[in-house]
Amino acid sequence: MTLTTAAWLAVAAYSLHIMEEYSFDWRSWARDVIKLPVEWPDFYVTNAVVVAVGIAQAMLASSMPLIALGYTGLMLINALFFHFLPMIRAKGRYSPGAFTALLLFLPSIACSWSAALSTGVADIGTIVLGVVIGAVLMAYPVVMLHLRSHPYFQQPQREATR
Repeated sequence: MTLTTAAWLAVAAYSLHIMEEYSFDWRSWARDVIKLPVEWPDFYVTNAVVVAVGIAQAMLASSMPLIALGYTGLMLINALFFHFLPMIRAKGRYSPGAFTALLLFLPSIACSWSAALSTGVADIGTIVLGVVIGAVLMAYPVVMLHLRSHPYFQQPQREATR
């Protein structure tokens, strides 16, 4: 399998993951368990961006493998820190998205890393850097969610004019 093929499969896996999260109300779980101040519009926009980034990384995988490895890094950070570890801390309370993180994300990550290593387009250091990039990508919307409550970032509300 090539890294490009694995990258496209990662987009498909992430898309199915989003469906699981939405179907089982990840928003309410995230607010209650991990205390993330997320609303449904945040979920929609963030996941639209994740899919757009996924398409871009799959298209660039052959010429820029680090971008594809950053996406799998995002998948790993998402699985670990937004599903598996919170489930453990919540004494097994189901995290919407955990099934696809386990059944689709982990194999997808393994396929991407294997393809990158076996074809020589990346080494272990590049994969580690991909995980770091993934962590930054995962942190970005979370940081923005927290910053928007600070007065500096709030915009004045005005009545709509006709």
